[in-house]
Formats: sequence, structure tokens, C-alpha cells
Amino acid sequence: MSSMLRIEGLNQFYGESHILWDLDLEVAEGSCTCLMGRNGVGKTTLLKCIMGLLPARSGRIIFDGKDIAGIAAEQRARIGIGYVPQGREIFSHLTVEENLRIGLLARSDGLKEIPERIFRLFPVLKDMLQRRGGDLSGGQQQQLAIGRALAIDPKLLILDEPNEGIQPNIVQQIGDIILQLNREENLTVLLVEQKLGFARRTGQRFYLMEKGRTVAKGGMDELNEELIHRHLAV
Repeated sequence: MSSMLRIEGLNQFYGESHILWDLDLEVAEGSCTCLMGRNGVGKTTLLKCIMGLLPARSGRIIFDGKDIAGIAAEQRARIGIGYVPQGREIFSHLTVEENLRIGLLARSDGLKEIPERIFRLFPVLKDMLQRRGGDLSGGQQQQLAIGRALAIDPKLLILDEPNEGIQPNIVQQIGDIILQLNREENLTVLLVEQKLGFARRTGQRFYLMEKGRTVAKGGMDELNEELIHRHLAV
């Protein structure tokens, strides 16, 4: 299976602090790969480097066969990377429809209408098109954030802790949608996730991070109690 995303020897600093250390990671095309680790190990920093929101000091970020380390952040959506950041970051003063249309701006095919597929996945968004994003519940905002990322028609969908602060029934729905996108539509997914049960349900492969490095990887069935205790237990 070819890789959709490959990171080689990535280093990143905040001021003088070395945050990511010679980090390697690979996401196979068509897979759902879970990136896991305790708080503060550098997971979100890594995603921001992939998206061009933080500069990498050195290393390569290869997406769909091309090194994108020098590509501006706003261009990364246009080449097919959908990103749902931690905390959702929807535009609270804009309507649901306006939020989704912002995703359309990054499409390479120039589509002007919101794809029906988004409303099939998230029927609640169709009912709330004229509601302001800030008036939605946390779970509805998360569905909107995922819908906006899908509006760009991504080859890779990156989700940073999509279940944070979400009610359990919506967590179940988000899991169902990730499974549908990945297994039925063959969308490649990179998921940062703290909930072990959710990661096991949705992911096929895992990477564990510790202090800015990847320290273990494998098929999800290889994520054993020893690894969990060593790298995930609080």
C-alpha cells in the first residue's frame, strides 16, 4: 500500500525549546491511523507542522508523493488536506451555510454548491443552514467542522481530538462517520485521539508519541497493555 503522508526526520522548535525530535510517521493511503500520547507530547504541534501553521526547522513532509514543506498553509487545503483542529475553530458569527462555503473556496474543481454528501453524513446541518455557528451545541459544531473539512474534497482528513467535550451519543456518531468515510469511501484519515476505545474502534494502525518523538507503532491489535501503561496511562 502506498503512503498518502510520510514525515521524515521532522524537527520543530518554539523559541529555544526543541518540541519535535527527528520525528518519522507514515499514513498509508486508505488507512485510518491513530496518533496517541499523553497531553503535551507534541501531537498538535505535529499536525500544525503538517498544515503549515508552524514552520518545521528541518525534515520532510511528503504528501501524495510531493514534498510540501515549502508550500504555504492556505495552499495545503487546496492540494487535498482537510483539517479539523482541536477546539473546532468554526466561525461562530457566520451561518452554518457560510461556514461550509468557506470549505468550497479551497476546492481544486471550482464547485460552488455544498455537496449533498455532507448533508447525508450530517442531516442536522441541513436543518440548521441559517443558524449561526456559535448557536450550535458542541457536538453540532464538531459536525460542522468535519463537514467544512470535507467540503474541500480532501484526499487526507486530519482530526485533532474530535471527541473533546462532546456528548457520548455524538461521539458514537462521529465514530460511525469516520468508519464510513474510511472504509466505504476509502478516505485516508489521521486521527489524534485520547480515548482508547474510540481509537481501537476506528483505527487500523497506531503511533505513540512521547516527548516529541514517535516511540511505538503498529497495527491496532498490537497496542497492548504494556504500551498503554508506559505511554498512555495517566
